[in-house]
Amino acid sequence: MVSLKKDGIILRKTTLDFEIEGVLNPAVIQDNGKIHLLYRALAKNNFSSIGYCILSDYKTIETRLSNPVIIPEFEYEKHGVEDPRIVKIDHLFYLTYTSYDGINALGTLAVSEDLISWQKLGIIVPKIPYKKFKLLAESQGEIGEKYRRFNKLPPTHKKDKELFLWDKNVIFFPRRINGKLYFLHRIRPDIQIAGMENIEDMNPDFWKNYFLHFKEHIVLSPLYEHEVSYIGGGCPPIETEYGWLLIYHGVHDTIEGYVYSACAALLDLD
Repeated sequence: MVSLKKDGIILRKTTLDFEIEGVLNPAVIQDNGKIHLLYRALAKNNFSSIGYCILSDYKTIETRLSNPVIIPEFEYEKHGVEDPRIVKIDHLFYLTYTSYDGINALGTLAVSEDLISWQKLGIIVPKIPYKKFKLLAESQGEIGEKYRRFNKLPPTHKKDKELFLWDKNVIFFPRRINGKLYFLHRIRPDIQIAGMENIEDMNPDFWKNYFLHFKEHIVLSPLYEHEVSYIGGGCPPIETEYGWLLIYHGVHDTIEGYVYSACAALLDLD
């Protein structure tokens, strides 16, 4: 059994409008001797932005900005930017987050050289309509049923609204592997992986080929009772001599709702 020590709360909500309802799900990175924390800040009516603070050690706040560093600006994120993850590759910070337009939740990327000024590169996961994905799932043999079960049209869907398959929890590996960028992402119930030479390579042809070989890209599936419903990535993979240590969340359904657990897996370094 792994021994854990709980040190208490690091960051609390404030009376500022952008984080008056809560602060949660932070991305954390150490750079130049400081710990940088970019967190989901919750305003009223469940609108999220991303706040920023610097820690001098793992539990002491040194600097905290009074305004978010990333806010909803475009139609695809008009209801919030959520749940950031961060890595630094080739002297560039990659911040992935979930953009939410009130209907669709999709993995999105922003990049920065200084952690303050961010260039949004937009949604980087495929925007696949539910009907198209249903055809895809039915062509995938034994994996088709579980994907249909967890990716259905919600009963409240309005037919005049464009609805895409939810694809979130986008997490980059913190370095190139064999010259390529890789990230994990999650189409329920599994965790998938995608690799490319450059971000610009992820065009419609890339994703068409990806889904034609979808089974090959499933890196982790639910296995135990505590994750029987679905799983999803947590922080970026941590490189060890034994492999990439992946902290992820497992979910199981109960009559009182979903229960989340923190889980761990080890992935091959290659």
